[in-house]
Amino acid sequence: MDDFSQFTLPEPDLTDLKKQYAEITQQLEGSDEEGLFALVQQWDDLRRKIDTWRCLVDVRFNQDTKNAEYKAAQDRRDEIDPKLTDLDVQVKKLLLVGERRDKIAERFGQQAVALWECEVRSFDPMLEDDLIAEARLVSRYNELLAAASFEFQGKTTNLSGIVEYAEDPSRDVRHDALATMWTWFNENAQELDQLYDQMVQLRDSMAQKLKYNNYVELAYQKMSRIDYGQSDVDNYRREVREKIVPLCTEIRQRQSAELGLDPLMYWDEASHDPKGNPRPQGTYEHQIEQAQAMFDEIDPKLGSFFQLMRDKNLMDLQNRPSKAGGGFCTSILSEKVPFIFANFNGTLGDVEVFTHEMGHAYQCYASIPLPLAENVWATYESCEIHSMALEYLCWPQMEKFFGDQADRFRRIHLTSRLLFLPYGVAVDHFQHLVYENPGMTPKERNEAWLDLEKTYLPHMDYGDLPRLPEGGRWQRQRHIYMSPFYYIDYTLAQCCALQFWVRSQQDFGQAVQDYLELCARGGTLPFQQLTKSAKLKSPFEPGCLAEVASQAGKFLGL
Repeated sequence: MDDFSQFTLPEPDLTDLKKQYAEITQQLEGSDEEGLFALVQQWDDLRRKIDTWRCLVDVRFNQDTKNAEYKAAQDRRDEIDPKLTDLDVQVKKLLLVGERRDKIAERFGQQAVALWECEVRSFDPMLEDDLIAEARLVSRYNELLAAASFEFQGKTTNLSGIVEYAEDPSRDVRHDALATMWTWFNENAQELDQLYDQMVQLRDSMAQKLKYNNYVELAYQKMSRIDYGQSDVDNYRREVREKIVPLCTEIRQRQSAELGLDPLMYWDEASHDPKGNPRPQGTYEHQIEQAQAMFDEIDPKLGSFFQLMRDKNLMDLQNRPSKAGGGFCTSILSEKVPFIFANFNGTLGDVEVFTHEMGHAYQCYASIPLPLAENVWATYESCEIHSMALEYLCWPQMEKFFGDQADRFRRIHLTSRLLFLPYGVAVDHFQHLVYENPGMTPKERNEAWLDLEKTYLPHMDYGDLPRLPEGGRWQRQRHIYMSPFYYIDYTLAQCCALQFWVRSQQDFGQAVQDYLELCARGGTLPFQQLTKSAKLKSPFEPGCLAEVASQAGKFLGL
């Protein structure tokens, strides 16, 4: 592949794939050790090609949600995805039997085996229709948000673009922008409620079919949470309430004083300076050149990798109509490269999202040569360490983007990451409540969210904005609809990334080296073992958050 924008891949022929998988499964029976490993390699090569097609379809649809051809391909992918999963699960079941399991673990690592076991426990062919239905609901939510359009200050913009005004120096503009956005959510509340209710019922039904007590248990398997469980997460949430929420209250109080606003309202929260937040300087092309210089200076490996991303057009970063919101990194496994998707809107968040997704991308690239697709990506909470840690390792280079406002950016960046922790935990807690009580009405779900806000976000004041005072804020959080239970991962990783930040303040070169080595390990270990390998404290260890809160408080002068 020379240029990703020109890259195409035909849909896999399901009949042909079934034949290839049947041959692999037949040959597994009675194969010797070397024959076993050769078949595993053949299977892994096949999976990487299939995964590349899946990712390509997903990227193209996100790039233009109104393109009928891309939408049809996405629908087709959703339709055959369960069949492809079934083919893989059948192979994994055979590989997990007796001596074969032990040989695989010895050659490729215990983590791959543990991941297969999670997938086997979370899938059955009888779920095929349910999984197709779930994917269609997710696509509908994605399309609905992507189609949101606003007329504001003489411009037509989308959800990604309207957020730009939340940082405007003018308080009236901030208020009006968020009022415009949340009016849309209020007007679409009925469909958003119906979509989520259908998702909850469907996911709960799948859990019951697989003999789980509820979807929470199934979700932990789907998320491959191998070395921790619900009790660990519950203890961690308690740590956040006790150690981080009070610190965040202090941060908001100081923000209120510095802005001269009492009380501080929801529409003020993204504004951290009376002069307005710093913004990236120069054109998009200039910023890309600055990014190249930044990575070249941090480490040659990062510099050459970013040049590759540019040469092969492996980034789609600028916001535009009909493009899906958010940002993500995915992998083009057959081509041994990642791809980054974002929506730059001219705010400091552009730099944050860019360095974040670049962390994912470099980790993927560093570990993509590892045997077995399972080893390429770490589990979610682990891979978010790579993305978040790179945000901090880029700190010394922020003058390239913000000039003499770089120090302001660094303070805002750290502050926002600390403030995120209680919100991220609230999102996770909310999902536990919803899926433990799937019969909740929309009103009851909103009331549950408001109760959690009192615990985790006690300073919140929505004033006269629509939808929010009724408890509807959670409906803008795409992960709740599209990737259930993928959110606590961000907060767990942030605790680890903050430890990288502390280390970088003490010995930057060592912090970079430790980071690169962690990236190269990919997904070969579960979360707590990966953190230990990088000399990081697990967020589940007592005192981890106390240390992070102390160091951050000192830096911010609290």
